[in-house]
Amino acid sequence: MKIIAGNWKMNLSLEEAIFLSENITSSKKNEIILFPPSLYALKVKEIVSEKNIKVGVQNIFYEDFGAYTGEISCMMVKSSKLDYVLIGHSERRKYFFEDDIIINKKLKSAIKHGLKVILCVGETLEERKIGNHFEVVKNQVLSSIEGIDNFNSIAIAYEPVWAIGTGINAKPEDANEMHKFIKDIVNVKILYGGSVNEKNAYELLSQEYIDGLLIGGASLNYISFNKIIEISENI
Repeated sequence: MKIIAGNWKMNLSLEEAIFLSENITSSKKNEIILFPPSLYALKVKEIVSEKNIKVGVQNIFYEDFGAYTGEISCMMVKSSKLDYVLIGHSERRKYFFEDDIIINKKLKSAIKHGLKVILCVGETLEERKIGNHFEVVKNQVLSSIEGIDNFNSIAIAYEPVWAIGTGINAKPEDANEMHKFIKDIVNVKILYGGSVNEKNAYELLSQEYIDGLLIGGASLNYISFNKIIEISENI
């Protein structure tokens, strides 16, 4: 089973989110996950519930409740009957200064509340250029999962930072190499993310160690997203 996930980031009006949700197709054999803006998550869940499409949130805080204005907790996500949380995305690391300690706390909270997680890791272009990409990703993975011994609810998304939103994706064989490297650290499903679209989805999904895709821009258009779902059905 492949995992095809769409991260909508901070995009779409409510009307656009409803239209997109209504037009995304279901899968007969793979798991489809949508990560809309949190404000839209319950409405999206209502629309796609009969399609067997899962819905998650793009971010959570590690405390259950308290004076944390603007945050949402795993307890809230669980009580809303949402399925997944996205943790450690490079944009959270870059713009909101989330380090591996914070990400580890979030991961532990999600597991405590029985949520499924997609944990994001990936190196910058500078780190790859100097040949430090394997060490960077290894440290991100190990720091994030420190103190956790049950990985049944965790998948990892390898997203090289230099490929996110740039139109440049890692060569399939390079991505596959990193996926194998991560699997040797922790044996979970590994997704690839970084300028994924309907043109490169087949080659990426055909790689031995790539278990799915975390899709950004192409998930905002139901035609392109449905095409990637269709491609995944035939792998």
